[in-house]
Amino acid sequence: MGKTTTMNVDIRFGDCDPAGIVFFPRYHRWMDAASLNFFMAQGVPPWHELEHTRGIVGTPLLEHHARFVKSATYGERLTITTSIVEWRPKVFLQKHVVMRGDDLICESTETRIFVVRDEKDRRRIRAIPVPEDIRALCE
Repeated sequence: MGKTTTMNVDIRFGDCDPAGIVFFPRYHRWMDAASLNFFMAQGVPPWHELEHTRGIVGTPLLEHHARFVKSATYGERLTITTSIVEWRPKVFLQKHVVMRGDDLICESTETRIFVVRDEKDRRRIRAIPVPEDIRALCE
């Protein structure tokens, strides 16, 4: 496995449903933030800078598979460990493991792509091959 990063999340009251359990979309939001955190920790500029300098808008999701093991609630701190577990020509698989201390809360594997804006219709995006320099920073 390549490089890994960790990101802490402090759960707030507003992150929870009426039963006091973290509402599942919050995990997806946190894992998306952990994905960007991973790249920035390896020296990759934030997406808004890369779009300006290289046209790369970001790494949107193609697939997301999550397995929830235990619940969490407000006042707790979670740690998200992120790594890239597989590189392919145009996609990569990123894994997130969410822990509360020694307890596994959730784990997820995402399939993502690098994209640029379409030249003919700037509202649309299109996939590009994984940039080799970014891959090298992350391996």
